[in-house]
Amino acid sequence: MEDKEMQTSTMQDETVETTNEENVVEETTGTCEGEVVEETEEKPKADENLERLQRLMAEFDNYRKRTEKEKQNIYDLAVSSTLTELLGTVDNLERALKQESEDKSFYEGVSMIYKQLISSLEKLHVTPIEAAGETFNPDYHNAVLHIEDDSLGENIVAEELQKGYLYKEKVIRYSMVKVAN
Repeated sequence: MEDKEMQTSTMQDETVETTNEENVVEETTGTCEGEVVEETEEKPKADENLERLQRLMAEFDNYRKRTEKEKQNIYDLAVSSTLTELLGTVDNLERALKQESEDKSFYEGVSMIYKQLISSLEKLHVTPIEAAGETFNPDYHNAVLHIEDDSLGENIVAEELQKGYLYKEKVIRYSMVKVAN
């Protein structure tokens, strides 16, 4: 009898084990299917979130570039208006250098100041506009006088009355010129 009980108990154990193994397999399979279902549901959300993140990054990059450009434009505007005010001083120094002076040291002092100011303007990317002898260009020159002179040719700048200047390729003051017709 003992053998029968043992066999029965062994059979019950095997059945239980088998049943447990089947349950484990089923449970594992069920869990895998659940994960796959969750993955397929989450993938579009993840793709959407990734796309949204990429758009936000692009928008932020555009914003950063735009504000940097605006800051540079504001800086350039402030610098050019300040430089325009200094150009009157440059004109006065040029007039002073054209005058003859008996005092050599005074003349040399004015000359040194003029050279230093011109050097500073060059460091700030300010360049004079060449006018005398050039073809008249309304983008750089402002014609204030017209003369008849066949030796110069038509639309040639005969004389520069006031120097013009560029700041980073932008005109901050037009050259006032006399043009031959």
